[in-house]
Amino acid sequence: MASFSTVTPTRSAPTRSVVAPVRRTRLLALPEVRWAAAALVLFLAGLAVQLLGGPSWFWWALYLACYVTGGWEPALAGLKALREKTLDVDLLMVAAAVGAASIGQVMDGGLLIVIFATSGALEALATARTEDAVRGLLGLAPDTATRLTGDGGEESVQAADLEVEDLILVRPGERIAADGAVVAGASEVDQATITGEPLPVDKTTSDEVFAGTLNGTGSLRVRVNRRAEDSVVARIATMVEQASQTKAKTQLFIEKIEQRYSVGMVAATIAVFVIPLLLGEALQESLLRAMTFMIVASPCAVVLATMPPLLAAIANAGRHGVLVKSAVVMEQLGTTTRVAFDKTGTLTHGTPELTEIRPLRGTRFTEEQLLRLAAAAEHPSEHPLAAAIVRAARHRGLDLPSADEFSARPGRGVAALIEDHFIQVGSPAALLPTIDGTATAAVEELQQRGHTAVVVLCEYRPIGVLGITDQVRAESASTVAAVTRLTGADPVLLTGDNAAAAVRLAQQVGITDVRAELLPDDKVTAVRELETDEQRVAVVGDGINDAPALAAAHAGIAMGGAGSDLTVQTADAIVVRDDLTAIPAVIALSRRARRVVIANLIIAATFIIGLVLWDLIGTLPLALGVAGHEGSTVIVGLNGLRLLRRGAWRRASQPAQSANAAGSRS
Repeated sequence: MASFSTVTPTRSAPTRSVVAPVRRTRLLALPEVRWAAAALVLFLAGLAVQLLGGPSWFWWALYLACYVTGGWEPALAGLKALREKTLDVDLLMVAAAVGAASIGQVMDGGLLIVIFATSGALEALATARTEDAVRGLLGLAPDTATRLTGDGGEESVQAADLEVEDLILVRPGERIAADGAVVAGASEVDQATITGEPLPVDKTTSDEVFAGTLNGTGSLRVRVNRRAEDSVVARIATMVEQASQTKAKTQLFIEKIEQRYSVGMVAATIAVFVIPLLLGEALQESLLRAMTFMIVASPCAVVLATMPPLLAAIANAGRHGVLVKSAVVMEQLGTTTRVAFDKTGTLTHGTPELTEIRPLRGTRFTEEQLLRLAAAAEHPSEHPLAAAIVRAARHRGLDLPSADEFSARPGRGVAALIEDHFIQVGSPAALLPTIDGTATAAVEELQQRGHTAVVVLCEYRPIGVLGITDQVRAESASTVAAVTRLTGADPVLLTGDNAAAAVRLAQQVGITDVRAELLPDDKVTAVRELETDEQRVAVVGDGINDAPALAAAHAGIAMGGAGSDLTVQTADAIVVRDDLTAIPAVIALSRRARRVVIANLIIAATFIIGLVLWDLIGTLPLALGVAGHEGSTVIVGLNGLRLLRRGAWRRASQPAQSANAAGSRS
């Protein structure tokens, strides 16, 4: 009985490439985090002593220590900005906190200090984690490569020293060290890190390969066509870093007007003190009036009008499996006008599944018999397609016979003796020359529908064709419908997968705008093109190849369950539980938080204007001014905390639930 001549007992090509674990910056290694933690501990200790009736000097000392630990850095930054003739709101907050302490409201000032110190710590942590992830991405490509010399020998060299036109050898199971083109050999390469394709791609002479992708079962000789610093994986890291630096400048709405407000408040406070003094008012009265004005006009209530709703929304989203990294992100999510989805691992599960079993006419094999023979032949293989076939057979409870004389050829498939029958299972491209027209038609029909076709031969004659595809998530269609309803714009599909598979998936979930076969920089270009149409685009993805688009988008959302370290660290929000319906829910929750913020700002502004006019026109008692100021702070704070309730998430989830119900009825 004949068999393939090259015997390769195992193949090791995982379904999805995974980046080596990133060495993350330790939380307490950041000075901003340490100072913020110290300020919080001191504030809580002072509050506890105060509430328990401890000596006033003790809790005052604790609060003042909180001022120093949490306030010295923003105060120093504010003074440096002042030296450059700009007035920073952080300095104004420190001044307001000191002013509060000077009239006995030391606890209120301490709360402001803690809020600002914590905000700075979170920003520093997010920046450090992104840098860690970029370093991890650059470590994806191997450090060394096997270069072929002119006399037919081999030498190990640093991948960074490879030059264009160098010839390298890539053995089975190795990562490719440089971008290039195959000049000899055949293999399958898992390039999900670059293109996001769910299955390894067959590579033969003249095909392009990328640094950092994983070679399968065959050996490849590759001619280098880009230096290490110009490789696709290096460009991904650069794009992520540049986009992250650009987005780091994004601020909350209230911070965008801080400069004018700060200058105006300082100027007004000085005027309130100096003008009455020049008109003959006593120094003490002028000073008291100015101090009262500074307290009632300080933006404490405005800051708390903004932060509690956003922080409450963040906490509520976190309880339901969505990690939103900052208040800025929570605010931005609500302004999203269009959503772009990745395909593999986002709208789909990212693992191949057998969906079609087609025995050919004129053969004596049933579906179960065909699957049983194919699964038995593929059982010794570790290829993802083989795993999908074996998994389907196991699911049907089929008993698999043993495979004798197993052999495998890269890019072709496997062969084995199954119950004295010579069975071949493999690529139509390799086996089609021996296949009749019926099999060819079945293969072409499956491929046009976006399936990966696998042919099965018995004694060199075709007996059937198997269709394998990446399974769509059950909630994908309802999520797309909910997002469309929320934003009023059709979502976009951005994928590195082939056009046929992309269009088929889009039709299943209800997306009409499909952009396929995109490399990472192509996805960034597509996002920027969408945003030139005055759209604020949120990108949803999970793979390394999605990271640049997530970083460049108005808001990036990562599917955290299967997402790479780089993607998770680059994204602004992470869907930890891999539930797509959480995406429209968190956008809706963000929009509600923005409405609460606007209502709070109106409340705070009303109090501030009323108290300021009272102080300027009449005589506002200091105690009453403090009470009014603190009262407005309490009101806006409690109003914002309403978003902590479970009902807030339930109402935010209604668009997705309604879409899901509509889909079920249809």
